[in-house]
Amino acid sequence: MRGRFGAALGVLAMLSACGGGGSGAGTIGSGGGGSTGGTPTASPTPTATTGCSLRERQDWALAQLREWYLFPETLPASPDPTSFTTVGGYIDSLTATARAQGKDRYFTYLTSIAEENAYYSSGSTAGYGVRFALDSTGRRLLVTEAFEGGPALAAGIDRGTEITQIGTSSATLRDVSAIIAAEGTAGLTTALGPDSAGTTRTFRFRTIEGTTTTANVAKTDFNLLPVSTRYGAKVLQDGSKRVGYINLRTFISPANQPLRDAFASFRAQGITEFVIDFRYNGGGLISVAELMGDLLGGGKSGSDVYSYTSFRPEKASENTVKYFAPTAQSVTPTKIAFIGTGNTASASELVINAFVPYLGNNMALVGTNTYGKPVGQIGLDRAGCDDRLRVVALAVQNSARSAAYYNGLATTVPNTCQASDDISYPLGDVREQSVARALDFLAGRQCSRIGASASARGDGLNASLRSL
Repeated sequence: MRGRFGAALGVLAMLSACGGGGSGAGTIGSGGGGSTGGTPTASPTPTATTGCSLRERQDWALAQLREWYLFPETLPASPDPTSFTTVGGYIDSLTATARAQGKDRYFTYLTSIAEENAYYSSGSTAGYGVRFALDSTGRRLLVTEAFEGGPALAAGIDRGTEITQIGTSSATLRDVSAIIAAEGTAGLTTALGPDSAGTTRTFRFRTIEGTTTTANVAKTDFNLLPVSTRYGAKVLQDGSKRVGYINLRTFISPANQPLRDAFASFRAQGITEFVIDFRYNGGGLISVAELMGDLLGGGKSGSDVYSYTSFRPEKASENTVKYFAPTAQSVTPTKIAFIGTGNTASASELVINAFVPYLGNNMALVGTNTYGKPVGQIGLDRAGCDDRLRVVALAVQNSARSAAYYNGLATTVPNTCQASDDISYPLGDVREQSVARALDFLAGRQCSRIGASASARGDGLNASLRSL
């Protein structure tokens, strides 16, 4: 995970936003990084590593940006690295103009080769295994999702749980509201402890059923399941109609087989209407986004364009076209409702945008507006320093060459239905408001449009806190 967001509660920094794939892999992700589809036809070759001093690493980063950055005209002509004590800070100064223009919102960043490879190959991460959010008052700490295999879920902490007190032991418990009042969200970050396996905190919490419990929970290394075994793939019943539901947490390689299995089941049951839930999905590997397109692309031919990936003019030889390649598991949708929020970014947006030219009025965005990231990163490695520079180097477009969603997809998708992220019900539950509105769209029932300015969330929750 990118270090700068490790201590920034309330900032869009999801597990799926950690940067992507191997060296040279094209990526798309949310504010903290992340990745999606298509890779350069030739892996970029970094300059020779001669050392790992701060200045050498800074100079190397600048050289890569000069060669690959999608917006070279925004780079400063004569940058001075001497006033920066980190490579990351220097990179942020180099991309400041593009950031001010809304084109690169910290999408270009430095990460660890080893840590990123571990995440994208297995989803391995250390933490409590939950997504946190603050309520609209900014004083209540809520759980929006808990991951199977994580220590929090094992302790009884699940979606809808409120963490009321945190301490290093039962004797040091402090009210969450008091921590925030005294120290802000930075104090909450400190209270939750460092992101390392073995960090243990005592939580007093109230479950969605109203039971109050105290438990010690230790951060552990666990593999994130991109498709939940509880609600990641299921069939929803809406009257006499059966609807396929997929909740994809992140676009990483372990998602491939569960997605294939789910769509094979949908196909065998003759299901043609779908709810695709990307509400917390900040991005991931482009290859997984392309597989998702293929699985939803039954009936498409090998000449139908799924997406275009375009580099800057000097790198046009790296441009690619992804055509649909239906598989034995592919379904042929007649309608799709995509659930999104301000946490829905990059690879998720690529998939949604790709179907606009094909489904038109038979698709909808449900929830709130998405994050807005029609660009992707490649990974450039300085192996001797364990440095991977994620550089915004590519833009992704659908078959109509449309990718004008820097401000989210609410004005791009033909139909939208505003809905809250209702944590009083489990994900995938037909009573949960976003799922209910998605079913309304599929059934032709009325819903309210998402406002063009509705960004992060419209559901009484602040932007999700980092996953821990």
